[in-house]
Amino acid sequence: MNRKIASNVILGENVSLQDFINLYGCRIGDNTKIGPFVEIQKNVTVGRNCKIQSHSFLCEGVSIEDEAFIGHGVMFINDRFPRSATESGALQTEADWKVVPTVVKRGASIGSNATILCGVTVGEGAIVGAGSVVTKDVPPRTIVAGNPARIIRKIK
Repeated sequence: MNRKIASNVILGENVSLQDFINLYGCRIGDNTKIGPFVEIQKNVTVGRNCKIQSHSFLCEGVSIEDEAFIGHGVMFINDRFPRSATESGALQTEADWKVVPTVVKRGASIGSNATILCGVTVGEGAIVGAGSVVTKDVPPRTIVAGNPARIIRKIK
């Protein structure tokens, strides 16, 4: 097995972990499945009965509620104005920026290769189409798609 799971990770019961994952400082709920080549950073919470598919990146500040689906290659963003260096040219540290939280509500599904910008909420039971770029909140039980993601229709 080739996994990097830090000692500060909290795993629920019956969590399925594939090879080539990197987990640190996060919490994973019962019965959740984490696919290969996934990174989940500190201060991320993943609920119960979720599926996180391969090659996805859940950065600090992301909260995934129960029964959510995260497709292959989904990227989350936690900084609105990312920079590598400060104005003086020094490499930035955690003190130089603020994490902006993102929430994926219960039962929501995010399609493969979607990008979810920080500060948004994907509503309960919502669906984000593959390849979409989500720049604002997605209402509950709504399908969105595109770049930027726009409402396609409500789910009955």
